[in-house]
Formats: sequence, structure tokens, C-alpha cells
Amino acid sequence: MSETVEQEITRKNLIYPRVTPADIDAAIVAEFCFTASHGAQHAGAAQAWPDPHYECPKAFQALGLLTFCVLVLRNGFTVTGESACASPENFDAELGRRIARDNAKAKVWPLLGYALKEKLTEADSRNYSGPSVD
Repeated sequence: MSETVEQEITRKNLIYPRVTPADIDAAIVAEFCFTASHGAQHAGAAQAWPDPHYECPKAFQALGLLTFCVLVLRNGFTVTGESACASPENFDAELGRRIARDNAKAKVWPLLGYALKEKLTEADSRNYSGPSVD
């Protein structure tokens, strides 16, 4: 069995500030998952389809294979993740939601990483006393 990244970090005693999976989970206050067909139906897209020559039932079937996950973070910022299935026969709603959520969570890492780096930089600048004069 291979070691996870978190296990390796622990084993190597990398104890300095970093973004952890728990930080990502703690940043998320709400989650909404839905397919594009749910969104289109809610928006009334059937009445406003841009190409009247396109077969709407075929389009709505395609939209049903696209899953979105919207994560709302503590500060109200939102991130999205998507999961698209090529073959209708392979579509699994639960799996689509999980993949879309994982993709959304992956977008939270750099946001929290940036915020942590800002915090560390501010702390460093407050602790800097300038060059020593001998």
C-alpha cells in the first residue's frame, strides 16, 4: 500500500505552517451539486434555446451528463468543480458529484495557500527590525 501525501508529511515531520485537508474542509460552509440539465430547466432554457434546428432532447440528455459542484467558503467566495461523462451508460450521479466536489476542492488549495503566505509575510515584516548597526 502506498503512502498518502499526508502520511509522508507526518513521517518527515514537516511541521511548519501549511494548508491541510482539514483546513480545506473547514473553509467550506455550503455545497451545492446539480447537473447542467437541472440548471437549464430551472433557468427555462427550453424556451430560449439559441439554435432552433438543434434537437433539444439530445441537448438536454447531454446536459444531464455534466455535474457541477459549487462550494461556498467561509468568507462567501465560491468555487466550482465539474464532472462530465462522455457515455450516458456510464453516468453515475453519486460519482459525478464526488468528482465535481474533488475538482472544486482542488481550487480551494491555492486560495488558502495564498492567504497563508500573506499571513506569514505580514508576520515576517512585523518581526523585521531592520539591518543591525555595529
